[in-house]
Amino acid sequence: LNTFLYLKLTMNNVMIIGTSHIAKQSVNEIKTAVSAWKPDIIAVELDLQRAAALMSEEKSKVTLAMILKIGIKGYLFAKVGQFVQQKLGKMVGVSPGSEMKEALNLVRKEKLEAAFIDQPIQITLKNFSKYLTWKEKFRFFWDMVKGLITPKKQMREMGLDQFDLTKVPGKEVVKKLVNQMRKRYPNVYRALVSDRNKYMVRQIVKILRKNPDKKILVVIGAGHEEGMRELLLKVDVV
Repeated sequence: LNTFLYLKLTMNNVMIIGTSHIAKQSVNEIKTAVSAWKPDIIAVELDLQRAAALMSEEKSKVTLAMILKIGIKGYLFAKVGQFVQQKLGKMVGVSPGSEMKEALNLVRKEKLEAAFIDQPIQITLKNFSKYLTWKEKFRFFWDMVKGLITPKKQMREMGLDQFDLTKVPGKEVVKKLVNQMRKRYPNVYRALVSDRNKYMVRQIVKILRKNPDKKILVVIGAGHEEGMRELLLKVDVV
């Protein structure tokens, strides 16, 4: 696939929507995109296991063997993240993952194809456990303490004093947050953002190569959008 053809396919055949997992705005944007742009394939930031769990709404049982496989640090991080998302979701009245669920419901309703492009969650959490350093754990603990003691100051420093949970954060806010993560938690950024960006872009390219005439709507978290757009314009990374 030469550079010119690849860029042409990407520009014409791929639409990326960066979402917030608890924002009603994201659900509406997906509905509008499907109605107006009429994609053939909807690619979501989920692996097959997470997609099945999301659509069935059943809580999967976690065994000790599973925890040891992904690492205790990865497991604890996943539980903390799940707890925070659920609390924030209750605050705004939107269940975490509603936009991904809406995308998959539209696949069924419009008889489209679904593509699950995210890296398997077990690999992501295993890498998180492997990459995380004591230095980053200490920084995380200290940032949490500062957040509890002076929450407003922390929000101002992060540029989130005017943050609206009901909306997808602006590109500059997302960029600032991603850059802060990359600077303060480089290994966390690698496990949760960078590695997954590369994995998801590879999956998109595979779909493009197999379906050069089909349009793909890509639904991903806003924190992945800029990095994936950059990778999609670099043939050598795939």
